[in-house]
Amino acid sequence: MTESTARQTAGSAPGTVDRAPLRLMAVHAHPDDESSKGAATSARYAAEGVEVLVVSCTGGERGDVLNPSFGELPATAEGMAELRRAEMAAAAKALGVSHRWLGFVDSGLPEGDPLPPLPEGCFALVPLEEAAAPLVELVREFRPHVITTYDPSGGYPHPDHIMCHKVAFEAFHAAGDPERYQVEGGAPAWEPAKLYYNHDFSMNRIRTIHEAVVDAGLESPFSDWVESRAAREIPEREVTTRVEVAPYFPQRDAALIAHATQIDPEGFFFAIPRDLEADVWPFEEFELAESRVPTTLPEDDLFAGIRTEEGLV
Repeated sequence: MTESTARQTAGSAPGTVDRAPLRLMAVHAHPDDESSKGAATSARYAAEGVEVLVVSCTGGERGDVLNPSFGELPATAEGMAELRRAEMAAAAKALGVSHRWLGFVDSGLPEGDPLPPLPEGCFALVPLEEAAAPLVELVREFRPHVITTYDPSGGYPHPDHIMCHKVAFEAFHAAGDPERYQVEGGAPAWEPAKLYYNHDFSMNRIRTIHEAVVDAGLESPFSDWVESRAAREIPEREVTTRVEVAPYFPQRDAALIAHATQIDPEGFFFAIPRDLEADVWPFEEFELAESRVPTTLPEDDLFAGIRTEEGLV
């Protein structure tokens, strides 16, 4: 992908004349996704004065408890939902970002052969325009210059991740059209300048870190995975943008730990020495899906083409 193939829209672009701070919106499916995908990037930009808003499409109500060392669980679904909200608040504080819920219900990850039907009323079954409406409204209210989310596969085939992509893609295209998603008394139309897809779990990253760990004489948590047939068959999507974030690994890790029901502090997220990770993979990767401003690839900044000499941080 080159400058000529990055999609552009004629006319003035948001961010090129605005004198307000830059704004980044990261759209995720569940609480904890924001801490495992693009978290250090969010922390870096927030520390640099960018206004960063994390959006959680669902409350994560059907997420399994993945931390074997977690203590006693709430006895009710309402109690679990409240716990997930508290975890998300702690993670947002660790990253230095703002946070909003869209309010949809977690679809859960269906398992079995054949797969069971999704539960009635869950996020993945909501009609697209109904699911996108609150995000369109939030885009118009927050006025992000950049939106990040998942690629069309969802990053992995969780129905909420796939739906999250659809909703964010729809909002990116619809928020700037005053004829669509009209709300009486709502914020005026706003057209974001760039849309990116997260690439935190690319096989290139996993293999690179795996090989560095093995070369250092350590045990890699990725050994079985990188040698599997499933790993070999995963297509690599294009990487257009690498953001240097190693100094913000501590904030990312603190946000991960905040999701105590989901993240095992002794698990694979923390099995790689951080000095080794910073040496071989000190960045987070993104794929520029669309740009309404001219930009030259590869990039090292999500706001490339948006920043001006004055008025924007």
